[in-house]
Amino acid sequence: MLDPNELRSHLDEVAGRLEQRGYALQADAFTRLDGERRSLIAESDRLKAERNARSEEIGKLMKQKQDAEPLKARVREIGSEISELEEKLKSGELAFRLFMSEIPNLPHPSVPVGKDESANRVERVVGTPPTFAFEPKAHWDIGEKLGILDFERAAKIAGARFAVLKGAGALLERALIGLMLDIGTRERGYTEILPPFMANSETLFGTGQLPKFEQDLFKLRDADLYLIPTAEVPLTNLHAGEILEPGTLPLSYTAHTPCFRSEAGSYGKDVRGLIRQHQFNKVELVKIVEPQTSYEALEQLTSDAEEVLKRLGLAYRVVCLCTGDMGFSAAKTYDIEVWLPGQKAYREISSCSNCTDFQARRANIRYRAEAKGKPQYAHTLNGSGLAVGRTLIAILENYQQADGSVLVPEALRRFAGGLERIG
Repeated sequence: MLDPNELRSHLDEVAGRLEQRGYALQADAFTRLDGERRSLIAESDRLKAERNARSEEIGKLMKQKQDAEPLKARVREIGSEISELEEKLKSGELAFRLFMSEIPNLPHPSVPVGKDESANRVERVVGTPPTFAFEPKAHWDIGEKLGILDFERAAKIAGARFAVLKGAGALLERALIGLMLDIGTRERGYTEILPPFMANSETLFGTGQLPKFEQDLFKLRDADLYLIPTAEVPLTNLHAGEILEPGTLPLSYTAHTPCFRSEAGSYGKDVRGLIRQHQFNKVELVKIVEPQTSYEALEQLTSDAEEVLKRLGLAYRVVCLCTGDMGFSAAKTYDIEVWLPGQKAYREISSCSNCTDFQARRANIRYRAEAKGKPQYAHTLNGSGLAVGRTLIAILENYQQADGSVLVPEALRRFAGGLERIG
């Protein structure tokens, strides 16, 4: 959520920056809602001050044994007026909060301006895609022939966009999770968390999934609970409503969780294989930092996610998303895209974003820079470190052999019981 003071003071400038994202700010609506709300607050404060003054006068009159009934009547009248105003203010605050909750984050000046992915900027390319003496296959053909992927039985159990991993496939998925967590915790200093896999609406509001993206979520019947779409949701909200004491920041968290997404509006896209599933595993990285360090933290978080691909020997590139392609809560995002020989394309395997104070305002995450200092909003960052299923795809396609087998990258073998080849 944006700072209302920023909109109030620089409305035209903010509207222009939001327009770069393809969002048309209703400036008149903001001015009206904000003005009504502030007017109600001012009138309520005036009446409360008058009530206090009249109450003091009543006390003096009663000490002097003079008639205070007219003033008492006025105090009662003021109380009724304040109650009416507070009801109006409650309604006004709700309307203002809903209006503000629909506005995306402001893009950082370094973000390229554009409408869609065609304007994204490639920051760096790492590694060289492998060459094959044969036509490389897609992961769904490799996995099904090896007997480690079963989409047909998954559809029987749960429908489309689910997968069953069997034998070495399940082992490889588990090994990847182990490698990712090991790098994150033992080498990069993240604290591992095992959070709930469900979250309430207030938690999802805090990271920006609600109310705007409810159609993308799976909601439990008869309960204010949703299956989490990413561990970013519980990890970021670990400190919701808290004021962190001096010296607490920075905080770095990692978690492996299943993720659940309805993929509303994506019909016809990536129908085959593991690319776009309703349920998938992911290792998430989250940082909560002081504002002045957040863009340095974004570079570090992106590097932490890249390290997994480097260990696995996979070619990839890092892309800075343009204003029109960024997520709702992000001020700047790097996508890490891994090379997939079966699709002859780079495909996203991680998104690393600095959300500045946008999520912190929604979740009310604050800190003190010094003892007895004024609380201020922290900055939050998140990224996949990595999407496990897509990493599995990359291994199957990049390490496939002419005989149909798949080599297991050396860095992964100690997490896979020494397994060297799937065949």
